[in-house]
Amino acid sequence: MSSAPSTSFSPAASDRIERHVWVVAGVVILGMIMSILDTTIVNVALRTLSHDLHSSISQIQWVVTGYLLSLAAVIPITGWAARRFGAKRVYLTSLVLFTIGSALCAVAASTTTLVIFRVLQGAGGGMIMPVGQLLMAQVAGPKRMGRVMGIVSMPAMLAPILGPVVGGAILQNLHWSWIFLVNLPIGVLAFVLALRMLPRTDSGEAGRLDTLGLVLMSGASTATVYGLAEIGTHSSLTAPTVVWPIVAGAVLSGVFIRHALRVERPLLDVRLYMNRVFGAASLTTFGLGAALFGAMILVPLYYQEVRHESVIVTGLLTGPQGLGMLLVMPLAGRLSDRFGGGRIALAGVSLLAVSSIPLAFVDEHTSILSISLVLVLRGAGIGFSFMPAMTAAFASLRPDQLSDATPQLNVLQRIGGAIGTAVLAVVLQRATGTTGASSPAHLAHAFDTAYWWSFGIVVLSLIPCVVLLRAEKPKVKLGAAAANAEAAAPPLGV
Repeated sequence: MSSAPSTSFSPAASDRIERHVWVVAGVVILGMIMSILDTTIVNVALRTLSHDLHSSISQIQWVVTGYLLSLAAVIPITGWAARRFGAKRVYLTSLVLFTIGSALCAVAASTTTLVIFRVLQGAGGGMIMPVGQLLMAQVAGPKRMGRVMGIVSMPAMLAPILGPVVGGAILQNLHWSWIFLVNLPIGVLAFVLALRMLPRTDSGEAGRLDTLGLVLMSGASTATVYGLAEIGTHSSLTAPTVVWPIVAGAVLSGVFIRHALRVERPLLDVRLYMNRVFGAASLTTFGLGAALFGAMILVPLYYQEVRHESVIVTGLLTGPQGLGMLLVMPLAGRLSDRFGGGRIALAGVSLLAVSSIPLAFVDEHTSILSISLVLVLRGAGIGFSFMPAMTAAFASLRPDQLSDATPQLNVLQRIGGAIGTAVLAVVLQRATGTTGASSPAHLAHAFDTAYWWSFGIVVLSLIPCVVLLRAEKPKVKLGAAAANAEAAAPPLGV
């Protein structure tokens, strides 16, 4: 089996994106699609799994929760692993773990074994996204990062929308095991292509593993995600199984930050937040995660509960939001390269906020066409927000800092998404109860209340966007700094 050409390359004088960059992007996207799509596909299968495996919903939900906890536990270690073993080797290992985990999930005969195998699958899936982003940031360089990351970010944005459609089609026509078996050919193809085409990159000196930091950070992220996941079971923000894990996560996070500021080479370099651009971009990503993934549960539930649509039709009706993202993300990348991520992210979040308002007035008779048009605008706002913020974060760092930045951004995005989902789920549950939602009209009013909360989350996301805009260097200076950083980047070879 041949490998990638064993040549080192230096950045081109122009900002033209070379063929090898697009090749790497294509390989990385394949792995990302597989891991992210699987998360949302499984969500629509919980009722089927509960019936076939003779488990209650509270038991079968661990199929999702166990996967999320595994993701939260492994993401913090990806930066050190990429520096110690190389990003390519870690990426290949994550593909193997995810694919083997998928095969085992397909043959699971009980809820317990399925949860165990989902934890193994999550250990691989948790590394695919941050390591893939790290590889692309290293290969693209600061000057071209906006356009390249615009393409690479598409799987993360589209998977939550495509997942219910694919999952519904599989469950309607095939056995539930196929929601896992579908990963096998994709995983094998992704591994072969990655082995042949991904370059070996230098992610910096690893040093000794910060074991104490690993225990603290993994414990903090796992406890926080567990507490947030429990909200979906109890529909309450004050249940003990919700409050105490979140409190424990906050305490462990504080202890980790104190520890990370005292050691020379912590597991995650929290000093990155002293960089105002990175700090503001990170908070923007966190807020957008809450706004995007939180509101993502409302549209499907509205169509199912108020309009009584099937799973497949519901998935298709969420598609306009994905279409909006698909249309603008390549343009968002070019605009970010030209004007800076802060300006574009602020414009995108503003569009997202404005387009959220009409959804707070929908009722049981609102035209599906008008809702779809609003979703297209929301998708455009998301496309102009998420990726430019991440691009600004990556472009503000030195090449040796990228291995620390990618897992931190992923953790913040996932925690933000979990918080947004949990908050809106509780708001919707309580609004349904207080309105005595026994008719479509009452249910629609409950959704209106939840959409107003979603609008509030988006408005709060404007604050870090403004900070990012003020912190980001003027484009002329930014371009010069990016060129210097790219010139100083270590050569990439096999």
